[in-house]
Amino acid sequence: MLRAIAHFPIIPHLDFNVTILGSNSAISDHGRHPTAQFIQLHHSYFLIDCGEGTQQRMLQYKVKWFAVNHIFISHLHGDHYFGLIGLLTTYNLLKRTQPLTIFGPPLLQQIIQLQLDASGTKLNYELTFAATSDDDFRLIFENEQTEVYSFPLKHKIPTTGFLVKEKPGERKLNKSKLSQYDIEKEDYKLLKQGIDITAKNGLSVKAADVTDAPHAPRKYAFCSDTIYNEDMLPYIADADLIYHEATYLHESEERAQETRHSTALQAAQIAQKAHAKRLIIGHFSSRYHQLSPLLEEAQLIFPNTELALEGTVFKL
Repeated sequence: MLRAIAHFPIIPHLDFNVTILGSNSAISDHGRHPTAQFIQLHHSYFLIDCGEGTQQRMLQYKVKWFAVNHIFISHLHGDHYFGLIGLLTTYNLLKRTQPLTIFGPPLLQQIIQLQLDASGTKLNYELTFAATSDDDFRLIFENEQTEVYSFPLKHKIPTTGFLVKEKPGERKLNKSKLSQYDIEKEDYKLLKQGIDITAKNGLSVKAADVTDAPHAPRKYAFCSDTIYNEDMLPYIADADLIYHEATYLHESEERAQETRHSTALQAAQIAQKAHAKRLIIGHFSSRYHQLSPLLEEAQLIFPNTELALEGTVFKL
């Protein structure tokens, strides 16, 4: 059975990468596949959405797929989670023992349990389920270096986006400046935390005087299926990288509105208004064999836009 949420300690590291595993909309076509993304932040490995064939894409692009301990599902349209039960059972066949937590809409827990029960599958590992909600901006996962938030989107069914946020790092000791003071080694930890200390000779030492500031915390916003929605701007403001669906060209805006999707132009407008540094667009309709028109449309509004091409690694 699925159990309550848990936290796991990790080791500091500086990598923050997004690998695109799937970039098409509902139908696999033109060599493109349904939505899935692999996220590495320090030594945490996340999977966001898990469309059909995701485990094959993870093997193809040589990501650390067996190290994934947390999976985030945005909503229950099949192109965003039909690969999940296959991945869970593959982990089981390969004798996985690491705990795994899935975050997603409440009904997903019943779907997974039904599939496991119907096949008589008993997992070798602990599977935890944490229900998401599409009514607010919520912290849903946290460890020593990372926070993950969910936020509401506007689609045909309850849908959430996800903000993956790096926590501020410790300040870095400046050896040349430290040498000017007689400081106990046990005080180094306090200085790295930005706390002023007193040296052996009684002098007050300000942390800012003997340490260097860490790099600014980085943020990645995953905006899954949604109509044009300025309500999410406060949640994704100043993101280093935004992924926003761009199912259609703007000439098909009426179709986008009808299906509760966005156009490339609208994705660019959101990135511009959010003051993002970079934008990647995906969830392409199968009507588009060539993607350059979508890219060009977005770049007219937000020049620092790229296509979410499968196998591409975006470094923050």
